[in-house]
Amino acid sequence: MDAYCPPDTPLTVLHADHMLVAVDKPAGLLSVPGKGEHLADCLHARVRGAFPEALLVHRLDRDTSGVIVFALTPHAQRHLGLQFERRHARKCYIARVWGEPAGDAGTIDLPLTVDWPNRPLQMVCHATGKPAVTGWQLLRREGGTARLRLMPQTGRSHQLRVHLKAIGHPILGDPFYAEGPARAFPRMMLHSETLRLAHPDGGRSVTFRAACPF
Repeated sequence: MDAYCPPDTPLTVLHADHMLVAVDKPAGLLSVPGKGEHLADCLHARVRGAFPEALLVHRLDRDTSGVIVFALTPHAQRHLGLQFERRHARKCYIARVWGEPAGDAGTIDLPLTVDWPNRPLQMVCHATGKPAVTGWQLLRREGGTARLRLMPQTGRSHQLRVHLKAIGHPILGDPFYAEGPARAFPRMMLHSETLRLAHPDGGRSVTFRAACPF
């Protein structure tokens, strides 16, 4: 990972109530602190500056932007955490990728595991990998690149990034999995656009949305 220079942008709160807070994470900011003082600045710390009781529920990769939710009570943390664990939370991402897919939609079903000699990279492995499934839909072709909507059915580390590389369409600007001209972009073009889940107070369905910045 290159030198950590987190963006100096104000916290964007999408929703806040007595149980949870949803925010729009900027690209380039860690979700949680890394090892060492130089990696202390992170989204969780910034959220706790405004909501001191904020508890971690899930994460986004440093270079991914978009919707992320924090719990404001231990009950809400358990409730929301179980939704992610049981795959009840529904996430939708927008990505710009290298090349233009032949079809208009599809499903990527490739098991993933950690690439131990190159941690934290992940890789496809049919022998020891854990199941990983990603649905995709073509939004438009953009002259040698394409804009896709991604619907992960599982939540493996780097899942979308590895799956798209595996089918020959790496995410533009991905510092780990894109190469050559596909890597030469100012940020990784992956954004968590919507998150739908059951509210921990009563179970009603709620959807949080952050407009795609690219």
